[in-house]
Amino acid sequence: MNRVTGIVLAGGQGRRMGGVDKGLQLLHGKAMVEHVLGRLAPQVGEILINANQNLEAYARFGYRVVPDAIGGFAGPLAGLHAGLGAATHELVLTVPCDSPFLPLDLLVRLQKQLAGKDLAVARTGDQPHPVFALVRTAVKKNLENFLAGGGRKIDAWYATLKVAEVAFDDETDAFRNINTREELNRA
Repeated sequence: MNRVTGIVLAGGQGRRMGGVDKGLQLLHGKAMVEHVLGRLAPQVGEILINANQNLEAYARFGYRVVPDAIGGFAGPLAGLHAGLGAATHELVLTVPCDSPFLPLDLLVRLQKQLAGKDLAVARTGDQPHPVFALVRTAVKKNLENFLAGGGRKIDAWYATLKVAEVAFDDETDAFRNINTREELNRA
């Protein structure tokens, strides 16, 4: 089995969707997070779900739920931090709960470019997708220091690391996330 921990980032407040938990919203009769888990599970050896509300609902999917250690819905970096602390493998693959079409070859393609880097992140065209990343757990202390200093922007943290951007120009729709009710209805 692949020695990578998958972390589904579901810790946000869903403000753009009216304050609902996006990962639990139904898409084609299943919670969005269920679609994400179905595409992520074959790629990794372990899955953690980072959530800060509806913990019992997320636990029903059969994976360990890990809330942020930092209060106040501090964003995806807080979710990554929580996941890095709970992961049992040296690599973690992060994906958001609201991207039900994520690539089935995400891990393989990011892993090919990770050598000598702290993390590999997906990119389509000129657009990086920072929450689709393969990260070495060795960066945990660096991340803790960044967060302790008040840092919250994922791009600013990435700027302190050795990062490989991996082109997924052939799969641009795979990174489409669903942030609003309108986007959910269209999907």
